[in-house]
Amino acid sequence: MTKNLTIIMGTGKNQPAAAMLIAILKELNSSGTLYLGYPLLATADEPINVDAILVSVDHGIVAFRFADTSPSDGASWEETIEDQDRLFTGLEAHLRRHESLRRRRGLAFQVNTVTLYPNQIGRVPETDGEHLSFAQLSEWLQGLDPLDDELVTRLLAVLQRVTNIKPMKKRIDAVREGSRGSKLKIIEKSIANLDRWQQAAAIETPEGPQRIRGLAGSGKTVVLALKAALLHSNNPTWDIAFTFQSRALYQQIDDLITRFTFEHISDRPDPNKLQVLHSWGSSGKQGIYSKIASSMNAPIRDFAYASGMYGRDNAFQGICKELLDFSIGAEVVPLFDAVLIDEAQDYPPEFFQLIYKFTREPKRIIWGFDELQKLSESMMPDTDELFGKGDDGESLISLHQAENAPQRDIVLPVCYRNTPWALAVAHGLGIGVYRTEGLVQHPDNPKLWSEIGYDVKAGRLELGERVSLQRSSRNTPEYFRSLLTDRDAISVHDFKVEEQQDRWVADQIRINLGDDELEADDILIVLPDAYTAKSRAAAIISMLARLGISAHLVGVNSSQDEVFREGSVAITHIHRAKGNEAPMVYVVDAQRTVIGQNHVSRRNTLFTAITRSRAWVRVCGYGTKFSVIQDEIDKIVHSDYKLEFNIPSAESLAILRHQEKVGSSRTDSPGGEILEKFLEALENGSLSFDDLPSELRMKNSWNKPSPNSDE
Repeated sequence: MTKNLTIIMGTGKNQPAAAMLIAILKELNSSGTLYLGYPLLATADEPINVDAILVSVDHGIVAFRFADTSPSDGASWEETIEDQDRLFTGLEAHLRRHESLRRRRGLAFQVNTVTLYPNQIGRVPETDGEHLSFAQLSEWLQGLDPLDDELVTRLLAVLQRVTNIKPMKKRIDAVREGSRGSKLKIIEKSIANLDRWQQAAAIETPEGPQRIRGLAGSGKTVVLALKAALLHSNNPTWDIAFTFQSRALYQQIDDLITRFTFEHISDRPDPNKLQVLHSWGSSGKQGIYSKIASSMNAPIRDFAYASGMYGRDNAFQGICKELLDFSIGAEVVPLFDAVLIDEAQDYPPEFFQLIYKFTREPKRIIWGFDELQKLSESMMPDTDELFGKGDDGESLISLHQAENAPQRDIVLPVCYRNTPWALAVAHGLGIGVYRTEGLVQHPDNPKLWSEIGYDVKAGRLELGERVSLQRSSRNTPEYFRSLLTDRDAISVHDFKVEEQQDRWVADQIRINLGDDELEADDILIVLPDAYTAKSRAAAIISMLARLGISAHLVGVNSSQDEVFREGSVAITHIHRAKGNEAPMVYVVDAQRTVIGQNHVSRRNTLFTAITRSRAWVRVCGYGTKFSVIQDEIDKIVHSDYKLEFNIPSAESLAILRHQEKVGSSRTDSPGGEILEKFLEALENGSLSFDDLPSELRMKNSWNKPSPNSDE
């Protein structure tokens, strides 16, 4: 039986030696994980780089040094032995820090170190380590003590530098077996380890660009944060920027990078060398755009200027193009050695082209891309569209994969955030699978369904064909099915009036905080309408207050950069919710997502709201319109969460595209009423430019803070 050897290609320099080691392990049919060019180990004296580490049930843990030549005299032997001793001491000290790997006063396993030489070596002086030629390695490996599966799992968690992904909460109040809090404790512990795709994405960093793709919830942000910490730790003199689009993610990203950096070097990151920057910026915090503009003494445009000049939909694209044009006649001094871009699907090509121009060779630009940001999209722009071509017509950026080299294009296929049932419901509602009037949207390329984790149960993924789809168990973590049931993971609740809905939500949250053993910041209430968010949140906050429960509206009575607050339930409208998640999510006023003309936008709102849930989601609404959602969810549930529909033909797809375009230009009420409503919301502080939909949210005012800005 062929065993599985996962190979993670780091930044090792000796590629021929790495290739020889891979060949030997494959010939032995070894299992486990092999890290090549493993990240440095922090010690009291100096950092130690490791050429390779193998963690294997068959061979235990082995750290490798690759030597170019055999030692020729006593002095060179002494230096080589001391080098391996430092490797052993650094690795053992690093592992001893973790209680899960210790047995009494020592480690629960033997740490093996070996220096490998390309040719046969002579007599080796007496030493505790091993010095072997590649020809001797196979026999030596077979004589090592094996490890049990549990120890391998713990070792990988430590070596992946993800022990700090584990929840900071102790959940000491979750003591009753089977409570939601106890189940959540198990789920959070289960996701502490990176899977093999995430390992590769985090550690493998090529000399040049890299793309990381996956559904929302597949771990892109965590992987990018870990990669940023690793790059900074290995290269402390580099100028590194991590940029993002949703301001509500600032707290999460900064916290992840800080914890991961501390895991590498036992210190906080240098804020002058590793900067977390919003893509545009605000009046109080510099962003990528404003930093580039400042470097050329170019005008820094605010939202009022950008939207007036280019329109709200194209405001950010317009000022980025303006800056690109300005750079043609200006002195361009690259600002960055590496740039990591989260939520890359939200940016126009001009933003990528600016980053390309201001990043030093070899253009270490790493971008995380959501495979399905909008349900009608299936094709992300290729590198030529994003970065452009040179004067000679050649591509500026290439994702060509060389053999035995770090991957340049990585897909994260497993969704850890959402249960399979919530995902099926979200996708079904999002495209309108069981909508009476038919689909409202569909990806251009039907094959995308298999790429994002659906199995074809019947039919074919071809335009014009009927198909039956179901979430693949391969792309679903086992803990969801073992700990949760489908009817509890997602449920729908119909009410006659708004007050009845709000009272039920408040009562359920009281139960969540009591019987369920959840905490206040485990809960997120999502409002679908930004215009009415302030008044609706006030009503819900009042209802919760009667039960002695604190709550806050994100960005109004809390910082715009902070979503969750200890001891307080977060309430947010849909645009601030994007990019954030919570174990228990209440989607309220859901009937609003089927009222009005712009079906695609409203369906996308419902999709985004449901997929904020990390375990449980409650879809709530009132009035006659809510029956539309309830009926569609019932059909998905009764079909065992299968999505059965006719894939549009090319002609039908074009019609849907046209309807989507027309719908997006309409309002759901007379223009004067909408404008009056918008201006009133701006004036009273219930809406800010940061509250605009996702494609506009990046365009906040630079010199003119929004009315409720805390900066």
